[in-house]
Amino acid sequence: MNALAAAGIYLALDVNTPKYSLNQLEPRDSYNHVYLQNVFATIDEFVQYDNTLLFFSGNEVINSIPTSDAAPYVKAVTRDMKQYIGNRQYRKVPVGYSAADIDDNRVETAEYMNCGTDDQRVDFFAFNDYSWCDPSTFTTSTWSQKVDAFSNYSAPIFLSEYGCTKTARKFQEVGTLYSDQMTPVYSGGLVYEYTVEGDAKQQKFGLVDIQGGKAVEQPDFASLQSAFKGTALPTGDGGFKSAGSASTCPTASKTWLVGNDSLPAMPAQASQYFKNGAGKGAGLQGGGSQDAGAESTGTATAGSGQPTVTGTANAGSKPTSSKGAASSVRVPELSAAPFVCGLIVVISSLVGATLL
Repeated sequence: MNALAAAGIYLALDVNTPKYSLNQLEPRDSYNHVYLQNVFATIDEFVQYDNTLLFFSGNEVINSIPTSDAAPYVKAVTRDMKQYIGNRQYRKVPVGYSAADIDDNRVETAEYMNCGTDDQRVDFFAFNDYSWCDPSTFTTSTWSQKVDAFSNYSAPIFLSEYGCTKTARKFQEVGTLYSDQMTPVYSGGLVYEYTVEGDAKQQKFGLVDIQGGKAVEQPDFASLQSAFKGTALPTGDGGFKSAGSASTCPTASKTWLVGNDSLPAMPAQASQYFKNGAGKGAGLQGGGSQDAGAESTGTATAGSGQPTVTGTANAGSKPTSSKGAASSVRVPELSAAPFVCGLIVVISSLVGATLL
């Protein structure tokens, strides 16, 4: 983390790993105290670094019509993370959700994550969008339609992944993303991804290939570099709308299966972590959490996720204002004011987990 800070790089971290995450097909069983312990332990570890920009409570948990019924559990995790940060008296690192770009319920997902009481609402909303495939335009890519759909959204919104590989990547979308066509609504985005990873299909996204401990630039690296150099940063406030209120919760439909705005109560066994801290996280080890812990047994009262400040950071925790390189990179609290993401997806939840 200090090496990232020395390079001026902020971290946007998904607190989940494959073994410790919500199961979109069995959200009730997987929303349990063992899972939350690992989530909270991840917060404990990374909140200490001043270049931790934000936490994702989930990534593409909802990626179809049937999986939309997992939404209350994703939102409950967001609520629990915000309350944990507040009760442990940590720096207010923003918590939000990274959604799939699904035409059926993209807007409903955004509205749902931003409706209800303040303790339930996301601090930001992001989604993964690969609909701009070069050569394209603001209109042809359908980005113009999405900007219109989110024009009155009151939480900061940005692209948590972009960079279509169906055609040669010139990253022409960068110029549009940071233009006045989009900055009144969007706060930039994260290019996917930095290193070459995975199978042949995923490898197309990598900007550099790690060979012998060195980063070997791939052709897309120069293309993205050129796009960034040719794009001016937004000036002033980017034209954002300063006024805004909570969204209206979407009603149940053929494409959205959530019938009300009730959320599951946090599993009772997880409340101990608010006072005593979460302890050590599993990282990439452990047997997983999806069917390992005590589940929620009730429905939460709206507003019950507000921090009660019943505890302080335990003696074993590291300070929230770290020394070293990271201390020179401070992240301001996220509010309705815009912030700009102009980054590459450098670190994933898997890499983050190795630091636990």
